[in-house]
Amino acid sequence: MPETSRFTSGRVLVVAFEGWNDAGEAATGAVKTLKDQLSVYPIAEVDPEDYFDYQFNRPTITADEDGNRGIVWPSVTAYGPTTPAAAPGANVYLLIGSEPSRGWKTFTAEIIEMIEDAEITGVVFLGAMLADVPHTRPISVFVSSENAAVREAFGIERSTYEGPVGILSVLSAAAEQADIPTVSIWASVPHYVHNAPSPKATLALIEKLEEYLEIEIPRGDLVAESAAWESGIDALAGDDDDMAAYIEQLEQARDTVDSPEASGEAIAQEFEQYLRKRDGKDGRGPAGDEPWRPPAA
Repeated sequence: MPETSRFTSGRVLVVAFEGWNDAGEAATGAVKTLKDQLSVYPIAEVDPEDYFDYQFNRPTITADEDGNRGIVWPSVTAYGPTTPAAAPGANVYLLIGSEPSRGWKTFTAEIIEMIEDAEITGVVFLGAMLADVPHTRPISVFVSSENAAVREAFGIERSTYEGPVGILSVLSAAAEQADIPTVSIWASVPHYVHNAPSPKATLALIEKLEEYLEIEIPRGDLVAESAAWESGIDALAGDDDDMAAYIEQLEQARDTVDSPEASGEAIAQEFEQYLRKRDGKDGRGPAGDEPWRPPAA
């Protein structure tokens, strides 16, 4: 099967986890949108006793429509399609839940077994990270793959990141070892609004996911929520001169990089200037390694 067909016509698993890999709840927000908009049902669930530290991932208590209260435990659940094979999105499977606290090797083996039992032909991992990016510009999305054939087929890059990783990277490596090709799609979320969900980043992940699955994914309320999110941050910045100035600097850096006439030297100079400003060497804001952040609400 050609590598592109593994994602466009084969069975594709879309994965997101709450926690370290999910800035602004963008990745899990995208999978939740798929869950709401596609016809799926639970096909597998891991035993939370094996993988979660309940002092870190605490269970919650909720009430149903009848007022009955119950405990909801942290979990990881897989969903499969209920629609006929020819229907749009009928090849899309989902995996969503909290990042496990322990037993990652056993957890990974269990997930890979589930993937093989469901005859999944490709896996797409969704993630989101905090970054020095402005909320007023399109969300930056980076796509990569550890699979050489997939990179050639889609014209994407291999990640050069080295450092600590989350469960997405562990699962991706295991899937590749099991000869299941993978694609990773990551959105950049403005760090100065890290305390709130980012529907604009969720929308960006959905739009990029459509390109690789070649299906149209209903947006639900995402477009309106994204516009409201951006307007809300605009209002906050309008009342905070430091925040507005910082966002303007991010916009200038982004516009320089995105400019079609920008040369590599110009981009490097702009980036160096941005770093000097970030470190407080121009007198703007506090000095230090961390960029300016607005106070928590």
